[in-house]
Amino acid sequence: MKNIQIIEPSTNCKYEIYAATDDEFDLIFPNGADIEFIEDFLKRVGNRKLIEITKNIWARPIEKQAVQGIHGTLFYQMRKLKRGYYPNKRFSDDNN
Repeated sequence: MKNIQIIEPSTNCKYEIYAATDDEFDLIFPNGADIEFIEDFLKRVGNRKLIEITKNIWARPIEKQAVQGIHGTLFYQMRKLKRGYYPNKRFSDDNN
């Protein structure tokens, strides 16, 4: 299992963390990426597959106190705002 942090433009700034199987994680974050934008994921797998995968993942929330590492970050509705910071979809891209 791998941990995914969800970043969305909500006012509560909860940034929840969920567990994903290795297969789910690899579908969301292909080619060694650890950053993804929901819009790109949707374009790559289609609506039906996106719903199937996220439904499974949302059933596995993790309390932040129990998290032992974050393996990927999934941005919701923030592609235009954040894409320039992560041209290779890797956390190490951001030099700021």
